[in-house]
Amino acid sequence: ILLFLNLFMKEIGKQIAERRKKNGLTQQDLSEISGVSAKTINSIELGKANPSVNVLSKVANPLGFKISLSERITHE
Repeated sequence: ILLFLNLFMKEIGKQIAERRKKNGLTQQDLSEISGVSAKTINSIELGKANPSVNVLSKVANPLGFKISLSERITHE
């Protein structure tokens, strides 16, 4: 599970960095828009952070991403 989460966070970070650059924003610009520190944004983009859903939403929403959680129902 840890390997999966690590790869997942790296992919999320990559997508955030790509969208930020496509929109012509610096990490500092995104920091000011989102209220999340540029250091945290850098860590997220590098896949080194383990942000809460709240922090991830603050960074992702201004870039047009929607972060949501859904319950996975399993039948036994």
